[in-house]
Amino acid sequence: MAIDQVELVKSSFASIRPVADAVAARFYSRLFALDPALRALFHADMFQQRHKFVQTLHAIVVALDHPALVVAEVAALGQRHTSYGVVGEHFALVEDALLWSLAQELGERWTPELAAAWRAAYTLVAATMQAAASSISHAPLGALQAPADQRAG
Repeated sequence: MAIDQVELVKSSFASIRPVADAVAARFYSRLFALDPALRALFHADMFQQRHKFVQTLHAIVVALDHPALVVAEVAALGQRHTSYGVVGEHFALVEDALLWSLAQELGERWTPELAAAWRAAYTLVAATMQAAASSISHAPLGALQAPADQRAG
């Protein structure tokens, strides 16, 4: 990501931070509207799920100017999501829901440049998660077992 894109993402995230739960609620509503079958992947209380989503998004945004930190932050996330039933096709739906939710909240502040910056950030995260997930899908059977009580997050 370009430095100016990182700054755009950080400043826009800071502006929505006070209403982050509403943005997360809008995100999940949009995601489930795009593919209602995805709702079955979320067994957790959605209030807690939204909280985890916002915390994770915040950690990623903070780390954006240090790509190695982003990779470390999201590689394990990608591996966990595989155990929840997330597949490659879901990433495009998540991107759509995330960008739509941000655009709804930011309104006229959502410019083509800001959209491109968030898309670049999401692409970095999604590619890292998918690579990490792919690395465990090639592991021998039984090599990795996630605890049964973990759910999508």
